[in-house]
Amino acid sequence: MKIPAARGVASAVLFRILASPLDGGRPELGDLQEAVRSALRTTADVVADEDLQLVLFCLYELHYGGVEGTDPDWEWDPGLLAVRALIERPFEAELRRLADTIGAQALRGLDAETAPDAETVAQALFALVAADGGPSVSRYIGGKAAGWQLKEFLVHKSVYQLKEADPHTWAIPRLHGRAKAAMVEIQADEYGGGRAAAMHSALFVRTMRAAGLDVAFGAYLDHVPAQTLASVNMMSLFGLHRRLRGAICGHLAVYEMSSSIPNKHYARGFRKHGYDDGAVHYFDEHVEADAAHEQIAGRDLAGGLVEAEPALLDDVLFGARAALAVDGRQGQMLLDAWTDGRTSLLAPLPATEPAPAAEPQAVS
Repeated sequence: MKIPAARGVASAVLFRILASPLDGGRPELGDLQEAVRSALRTTADVVADEDLQLVLFCLYELHYGGVEGTDPDWEWDPGLLAVRALIERPFEAELRRLADTIGAQALRGLDAETAPDAETVAQALFALVAADGGPSVSRYIGGKAAGWQLKEFLVHKSVYQLKEADPHTWAIPRLHGRAKAAMVEIQADEYGGGRAAAMHSALFVRTMRAAGLDVAFGAYLDHVPAQTLASVNMMSLFGLHRRLRGAICGHLAVYEMSSSIPNKHYARGFRKHGYDDGAVHYFDEHVEADAAHEQIAGRDLAGGLVEAEPALLDDVLFGARAALAVDGRQGQMLLDAWTDGRTSLLAPLPATEPAPAAEPQAVS
């Protein structure tokens, strides 16, 4: 990923550090810590703070594909890890506050003291998803989205979908037994069952190309707002911390449980605008795959984890509720902009809209 444009003092200092040799950038670590502390003191909403979410996203990216031109040793530099922790603490606290606003009625009577079994946990998660009253971006896409809005939708999704499944994969070595086997089964499908062309991230690349978009990871980082970054940062937070292994499992479970029907709407919307089966295959694949994954994720992954470690129930529910809360906020942001006829991005995309290009469907 290329270093993006700074959005404030903290990200400007971070990018100077990342562009420096390891020893050359160390003197500025104190400046970065102070800039982050200052931003945290003044921000009204850490989830929507452009500077802080960009800093956190780029610090996490050091653990994924890396940042272009950066000394790889920055990944584990104690100074940068300390800066990351400065942001993570209030970010997690705000995620917990937001999660507490979601689905309390659906979870009534469910607690670790009763040692719930896997089926009880799964049913509670299904009830949580069913009770979610968040905005339906998928219905908007399927019903009345304009062509430029479809492209913006893909740009928002690209920040995660181009590395789809990677944040959840961090959990595999932290799990055991039934939960671990379930996670591996789900992730194997996400990665195409060993076939590179069938990886979900590769399918998404074909959809983006059909829309005439740049498929390089991070190409639109200067366009997407903080709330889009926060959704991905939440996954990285959960996945990179062993103590939050319950949260990443709950997050994945609710993602799988709430995916199949929305992807039907997405497929319908893109086909209405002339995208062919090859371009829409990404959405079609998720309709089928996630209908199976939701059962595995609910019962074997989340449920199996809680059966083995009852104390993780609250974290499983936290991850699930936080996913619904944060993605609900992001969805409302998109719909508010689109219904007003304005861009949902920090900077609009070029006005040209090439005709959807046909691409061969991945071999299964």
